[in-house]
Amino acid sequence: MDSIIDTVPNISVISQIEILRWNTPDAHKIEGVKRFIADSSIFEITPDVILHCIKIRKGKKIKTPDAIIAATALSLGYTLISRNEIDFKNIPGLKVVNPYTL
Repeated sequence: MDSIIDTVPNISVISQIEILRWNTPDAHKIEGVKRFIADSSIFEITPDVILHCIKIRKGKKIKTPDAIIAATALSLGYTLISRNEIDFKNIPGLKVVNPYTL
């Protein structure tokens, strides 16, 4: 991740929820995830995010949490970093980078 994130990570509040619900018996991984969240800037759902989300949902069948994550990136002009490229494909203007393919 250091090769693609050179500053403080920026994540949607939805990403925070999804990351923290991850279940693993590996306490070391859980602590790493918690440190990542603590080091991140968390973006709330703003009126601009809502407008982008509505536009995305009207144009594509996508789950609301994924639409909010995409809308957050679009509203801020950020690249979305996700392994889950399929759910985010064909969203106009959204740039997605899969860190597992770098």
